[in-house]
Amino acid sequence: MLVGFDQDLAGEANRTSNRIRSLLTQFHPSLERVLGPRLDHPALTWLLERYGSPAALRKAGRRTLVEVIRPNAPRMATRLADNIFDALDEQTVVVPGTGTLDVIVPSPAKSLAAVHEHRRALQAQTDALLEAHPPSQVLTSMPGIGVRTAAVLLTTVGDGTSFPTAAHFASYPGLAPATKSSGTSIHGEHTPKGGNRQLKRAMFLSAFAALHDPASRTYYDKCRARGKTHTQALLRLARQRTNVLFAMPRDGTFYAPRTPHPA
Repeated sequence: MLVGFDQDLAGEANRTSNRIRSLLTQFHPSLERVLGPRLDHPALTWLLERYGSPAALRKAGRRTLVEVIRPNAPRMATRLADNIFDALDEQTVVVPGTGTLDVIVPSPAKSLAAVHEHRRALQAQTDALLEAHPPSQVLTSMPGIGVRTAAVLLTTVGDGTSFPTAAHFASYPGLAPATKSSGTSIHGEHTPKGGNRQLKRAMFLSAFAALHDPASRTYYDKCRARGKTHTQALLRLARQRTNVLFAMPRDGTFYAPRTPHPA
């Protein structure tokens, strides 16, 4: 129930964030490039709650923005304020209706902050519940597997003992490659569209989060070197990681990093 509720909140956060970014893109693209990618940070939502338009940000001044940002982001306060004013100076055209952002943006910014706060509280509750399950510590030892992904794995497949092989485990979320055949023609492998969508999404996101791991990054780079797109490479990385995720709970062993060979 907690995992499902958290996913609902994640969808709400994405919709609200996209709405704010759409508004900023419509009226001030330069400012959106600075603020848009950081909307998950509480300092940004708090800033937009108070100063929702380019005019309000400029009127507040660089020093005030630093003071507003510093309590939630002390290390990036000065740099972010400088980036904001660089973006404000970059666009010289004022789009009609820009002043309405003072009325529109603070409301979704406040809603986004509330959703993020609720998700953090849910994560703390989920983390406490996961401590009662020994496989959770084994799962989270693998790069890219956090509390939310471990919770999805435990609630959908448990410890994985219901699957006879790693290939069966990979086919459940639809990560096992399949071939298309018609008569004597056999087409290349592709990722099936079926499977458990919740688990597939969790595995895809965990593969993306694991790109900082040398072994995962090397495998991803090899796929890209073969001409695969970013999404295709991540799906293949997710499939490759299912072999490890299947073996770790079964054997009760923690993740052991290995030295990858350069692509």
